[in-house]
Amino acid sequence: MTVPEQRLQEALTTLKESGVRITPQRHAVLEYLMQSMKHPTADEIYKALEDKFPNMSVATVYNNLRVFLDIGLVRELTYGDSSSRFDCNTSDHYHIICDECGKIVDFHYPSLNEVEQLAEQVTGFDVSNHRLEVYGTCENCQQMAKH
Repeated sequence: MTVPEQRLQEALTTLKESGVRITPQRHAVLEYLMQSMKHPTADEIYKALEDKFPNMSVATVYNNLRVFLDIGLVRELTYGDSSSRFDCNTSDHYHIICDECGKIVDFHYPSLNEVEQLAEQVTGFDVSNHRLEVYGTCENCQQMAKH
């Protein structure tokens, strides 16, 4: 069994243990998220699955994503006005985002927990979490700019 297949099976087990029914659409949305490394929006998931599930609506995708969020299988990444993106990698990691095409890539760096502690001391806030984003131009967009 490959790592993505194993992660999918673990996620399905988590859903079952939470009392969530595994519908074909729910399975497909989860599988797409697990296989996608591009942090898709709900609309992108819908478009990728609409041929396979012609009766599925965007609302069905959103409802399934909410279930996955509630159980902790995915994280929602919000960026101002633009659509939320969904990440099935719930481990501590950071993102680098292309200024040109919007591509989001995971990268791992030792957790910056001391930043949260310092922020609490300096501001008096009760810090819940933090998010680090690095911005630049991806290799593909760099190549496009050269031509």
